[in-house]
Amino acid sequence: MNRSVFLKSALLGACLLGLAACKDSAAPASAETATPVSTAAIAAEAKGFAVGATMSARTVYVFFDPQCPHCAALWVAAKPLKSQARFIWIPVGLLNASSTTQGAALLAAADPVAAMDRHEESMRTQQGGIKAEGDLTAQKAAVAANTHLLNKFGFASVPTIVGTHAQSGALVKQEGAMPTAALAALLGLQAP
Repeated sequence: MNRSVFLKSALLGACLLGLAACKDSAAPASAETATPVSTAAIAAEAKGFAVGATMSARTVYVFFDPQCPHCAALWVAAKPLKSQARFIWIPVGLLNASSTTQGAALLAAADPVAAMDRHEESMRTQQGGIKAEGDLTAQKAAVAANTHLLNKFGFASVPTIVGTHAQSGALVKQEGAMPTAALAALLGLQAP
């Protein structure tokens, strides 16, 4: 194995082992000062795009950063569950300057789900994600407000999942990605 391939493999392995979730560079509200998490507040204040069963009684909110590889993993893991729940993907800008711009581009897209699929494919192939087009001032403000809301709740990383358990109705919160079966269990859904 040549040195370059070895170094890339070692770096990727360290990243995968060392990161449970992408961290915000700015400190969120502390646990003592954080606003209690509420799905009603998220529904009222956040701006995102819906994936899955439009008329579902189950809504799951996912705060994500377009530059976050863990968010990309959750995007893939959530797809098999979209017939059982409506996922609202809420872009935030935490990781770098591209985060806010790409989040705004996703919100502005005529078909945000298709745009997200294109974005994630571009990220997977190391092409940097989708490119912003047009005036995104309003959408950038929405991403900034989403980021503020995430921090107001005291969350420290993305992806962050908030919803209610399908059987118990209890509020569920999870920071970090998880495979499909674990996500289904967290939300009380049927594993595919």
